[in-house]
Amino acid sequence: MQAGTLHLQPPPREGWRAWLDPLERGLGWTVESVAAVLVLAEIMLLLSGVVARYVFHAPLVWSDELASILFLWLSMLGAVVALRRGEHMRMTAFVAKATPARRAFLDVLAVAAALGFLLLIAHPAFEYAYEEAIVVTPALEISNAWRASALPVGVGLMLLFCLTRLLGSTASPRTVLAALATVGGIALLLWLAGPWLMPLGKLNLIVFFVIVVGGCVFAGVPIAFSFALATFGFLALTTRTPMIVMVGRMDEGMSHLILLAIPLFVFLGLLIEMTGMARAMVQFLASLLGHVRGGLNYVLIGGMYLVSGISGSKAADMAAIAPVLFPEMKKRGAKPGDLVALLSTTGAQTETIPPSIVLITIGSVTGVSIAALFTGGLLPGLVLGLALCAVVWWRYRHEDLSAVERPNLHTILRSLVYALPAVALPFVIRAAVVEGVATATEVSTIGIAYSVLAGLLIYRQFDLQRLPRMLVETATLSGAIVFIIGAATAMAWGLTQSGFATDLAQAMESMPGGKWAFMAVSLVAFVILGSVLEGIPAIVLFGPLMFPIARAVGIHEVQYAMVVILAMGVGLFAPPFGVGYYAACAIGKVDPAEGMQPIWGYMAALLVGLLLVAAIPWISIGFL
Repeated sequence: MQAGTLHLQPPPREGWRAWLDPLERGLGWTVESVAAVLVLAEIMLLLSGVVARYVFHAPLVWSDELASILFLWLSMLGAVVALRRGEHMRMTAFVAKATPARRAFLDVLAVAAALGFLLLIAHPAFEYAYEEAIVVTPALEISNAWRASALPVGVGLMLLFCLTRLLGSTASPRTVLAALATVGGIALLLWLAGPWLMPLGKLNLIVFFVIVVGGCVFAGVPIAFSFALATFGFLALTTRTPMIVMVGRMDEGMSHLILLAIPLFVFLGLLIEMTGMARAMVQFLASLLGHVRGGLNYVLIGGMYLVSGISGSKAADMAAIAPVLFPEMKKRGAKPGDLVALLSTTGAQTETIPPSIVLITIGSVTGVSIAALFTGGLLPGLVLGLALCAVVWWRYRHEDLSAVERPNLHTILRSLVYALPAVALPFVIRAAVVEGVATATEVSTIGIAYSVLAGLLIYRQFDLQRLPRMLVETATLSGAIVFIIGAATAMAWGLTQSGFATDLAQAMESMPGGKWAFMAVSLVAFVILGSVLEGIPAIVLFGPLMFPIARAVGIHEVQYAMVVILAMGVGLFAPPFGVGYYAACAIGKVDPAEGMQPIWGYMAALLVGLLLVAAIPWISIGFL
């Protein structure tokens, strides 16, 4: 799963269409600028709240409320930018294998499907904002319409960009019309079938949440819009639920204040790379282990642990490490296929290392303590890391290091001193949460302030010209993630109202074998889900359903969270279906075929580690 770009770049236009280019660029620049300012405002607001409360003992009682208002606007405008750039998460595995003509059709179809949902939801979104106008916020004492208006404004802007993308598409007019006709025809068919669908009861779950969702996802429609279309169709055609309720559920899913940690940690990840902190970490590990057989492979594993989970993007994590290590590793005779195999498998199991966006998301949608998840995620990550190290040791035990110069103690110590501020960052973040200096939402701002000071005063790498682009990238990725969460929240609510959640819980609880059978089924299910859906959409959709069952059968929720995360990581990076593997190949500039054979040894190690985490609760909860 990745953010696949929709290939709908506009060609040079003439005549009446010539006004589209400046309109699209001007509107796009305006939205991106506002989104960037909102990211910066959130950072300053939360940091001010920490300083006021912890330093001056004078908490800003209105800061959380204002942060929540700005966050919804940030999420919606970020989703707008993601749509404009074609960076909403979508499955590209089947689209990429299609013929050029079919790929062009599917790319246009993805935009047309998004357009269809936006047209359907536009009026309910406006109605929802209008109804919220009578609500007065408790701290700021202003109308809640200031916050809720983000939904219709975001929908309206996405509508405009969908239209400009379709009008400016390089695809032929026939292809565009065929895509629009396909979306319109399916919608008309479902509407006409409404009287026959309602009596079907729970069989409609298969129609909408299997056939419609599956068809949309495999056709390359962005995941958020796939979820949203299926949910809208289910509620509109099989229930009497007003669509304003769906908007409310989306608002609820996107408004958890803990989710504000997502853009802040995304920005922190970009900042770590920009200030040279990531490079300093890797260089220290290289000086420490570079002269050992397989040493740079160990450095690759350790480097991924240090940077992983902060940015919210596996591709970003891998891109921060691979360019630093791959050239030297290739000089030493490492095979490109083995390198990309190790990069993939390391990326598959570092989401449990705090601060992790996935851990934060689990805490938000399931109610599990984020501090407990941060604590419980350390040892499972270490177990799987040691399993990978064992494979590295076996494969490189005869490596020829005669040409490798062993650094002296002075060089190692100098590298340590240089890297110490960077290596200390994860510990600073964790200490701030444990000591009560900041909440899990606020702690990222401490990390940002720390990284800025380190970049300016220690590493002397701070490119002000890159800041606007980093802020826009933060808003884009955050908007894509949070919009998925909103759509998945509405979808999960629809599943719950249908009685599916109750039926699933009863079936799982009555399964022979008790908690061990449930754990085994969960392992298989989330490995499969991980190969189809990226971690965050799958967790938001299935977390509220599965975690209560896990508690009911006697599985500790922190242990279950670790098993779920690791299982999805294995699914995401295991070829031939795990699209994370192909992302690693693209970053490492390696032919995917070269890594197919060496990756299975590493995958076997991951599975052994995963089974240990599933079988031994102490690994996850021993330090809680």
